[in-house]
Amino acid sequence: MVSGRPKIAVFGAGMIGIYVGGLLARDADVTLIGRPSMLDALAGGLRLTDVDQLDVTVSSFTAATDPAALAGADLVLVTVKSMQTADAAAAIAAHAPPGALIISFQNGVSNADLLRERLPGRPVLAGMVPFNVAQRGPAHFHRGTGGGLVVEDSPALAPFEALLNRSFELKKSSNIIGIQWGKLLVNLNNAINALSGVSLAEEFRQRDYRRSWALAMTEGLKLLKAARIEPVDAVAMPLKLMPQIMSLPDAIYGYVMAAGGGAKVRVDPHARSSMADDLVRGRPTEVDYLQGELVRLAARLGRTAPVNARLVQLVKAAEGGAPPIPAKALYADLRAASRG
Repeated sequence: MVSGRPKIAVFGAGMIGIYVGGLLARDADVTLIGRPSMLDALAGGLRLTDVDQLDVTVSSFTAATDPAALAGADLVLVTVKSMQTADAAAAIAAHAPPGALIISFQNGVSNADLLRERLPGRPVLAGMVPFNVAQRGPAHFHRGTGGGLVVEDSPALAPFEALLNRSFELKKSSNIIGIQWGKLLVNLNNAINALSGVSLAEEFRQRDYRRSWALAMTEGLKLLKAARIEPVDAVAMPLKLMPQIMSLPDAIYGYVMAAGGGAKVRVDPHARSSMADDLVRGRPTEVDYLQGELVRLAARLGRTAPVNARLVQLVKAAEGGAPPIPAKALYADLRAASRG
């Protein structure tokens, strides 16, 4: 039972974690647990802005680098990269109260399952963050796209619903697997954006980058159909129409977006994918948990996923220092891969 002001620990406070935790700190006692390189700059406060004209400064939070700061938490939000989930589970097991609710706000489709496996008997829910966050300055974080938080529907969520709703448009889902796969299909663009070396807005203005994303999505949709998984629309645009819409010529694409979804599908001119940020910072990316999930699904089905497998290869090369790939060259490469 949560009494008084909730105590929230954000484990893995990168850009998403800092933004989410920072907004929640207006109504809860929030501890951001992460790397000194991210948290040291927040000593004087945290500025949070968004595409909807939000502009607030928050200073009532605690920053920590030691997982022991999980002690006493009522709610633990896990926002580490997917490759760090097992380590996060070990830290939670060692330091967080047994009754604390744990919500995975991570990319991919398997992190909540891994947390449940490593934390038996503890309440673990899957969640989804649809929006992009960019770091505009050492202590300035900006939400560049729209959308609210989605969390698996459960009675365990009840004590925190009102709190989450005050800062975010909270949606509860009884089909979180479909939500996660829908988000994964959208997140296939993370690799395209990372390989492009340009902002999301500039990427979307170039048809061959959009067509590259469409190839990856089309392959993913076919695999999910074969696996009898029904993805849920993660953005205002229907997933099953996205490959066709993304493949339209530039002028027609711009018209369709303005007429059909322009008011709902907002992209800040400076926003870029988290995978692009990882490349800039010299960090490993989550490509194995996005494109790689489809490659593994294909293998389980006795099929192949050549487009997404090629994107894994290209992102790994970019992690090693390969330069950005122009739109025409990337689309030609992926088209060749799709033809075997």
